[in-house]
Amino acid sequence: MHSTVILLLLTASSLFTHGMETFGMGYNGHCKCIHYERRLIPAKNLRSIEILPRGPHCVTTEVIATLVSGDRICLDHRIQWVRKVVRFIREKQKQKGNLM
Repeated sequence: MHSTVILLLLTASSLFTHGMETFGMGYNGHCKCIHYERRLIPAKNLRSIEILPRGPHCVTTEVIATLVSGDRICLDHRIQWVRKVVRFIREKQKQKGNLM
C-alpha cells in the first residue's frame, strides 16, 4: 500500500512538471558566450548586435554580434568600443520608446 502511494505521487509529479521550463522560453542555465572577442570589428562587417542582460542564466551582460558572413561572435562587454556600441543601441531604444 505504501509503495503504491509513493508510485502514484511520483507519476503525478512527473505529469505536472513534464514540459515545464524553469525560467521561461530559451533558458538553458548558463551563459551563451565562452570566448570573447576584444578586437575592433569594422561596422561594415556587422549585421546585428544582440544584448543579453545579466540574470539568473549568466552573471555578466553578453553582447553577441552577427557578422555579414553569418558567423556569430561574443564581444567583450568591458572593452571601450563595445561599451560605446551598447550605449548607442540603448539610447536608440529609449528614443523609439519615447516616440510611441
